[in-house]
Amino acid sequence: QVQLVESGGGLVQPGGSLRLSCAASGNIFSIDAMDWYRQAPGKLRELVATVTSGGSTNYAASVKGRFTVSRDNAKNTMYLQMNSLKPEDTAVYYCYADIAVVGVPWHGYWGQGTQVTVSS
Repeated sequence: QVQLVESGGGLVQPGGSLRLSCAASGNIFSIDAMDWYRQAPGKLRELVATVTSGGSTNYAASVKGRFTVSRDNAKNTMYLQMNSLKPEDTAVYYCYADIAVVGVPWHGYWGQGTQVTVSS
């Protein structure tokens, strides 16, 4: 069984920084792309950032230049460094990954989410 566990959320003032982590565990054979999504109250879940297994990255326009996504393949862990945070960044942040488990076809997995609140 595969689990994705996010951590690092919390309350931060505007202009502050947070670093989120997403750790994958289980009988993992390989992980393809890993994504960060977020969902604010009353809004649809949106893609924030993607990092491929080779380290290529892509960002939503709203976070480009402020957020940095990275991963440590040896630890099966993805990170999201968030700087210059704004109140509109307030949301539950979720990680998502396409993972191959030994003996099981590729499948997408979601983490449980971590709350990020930007407020003075």
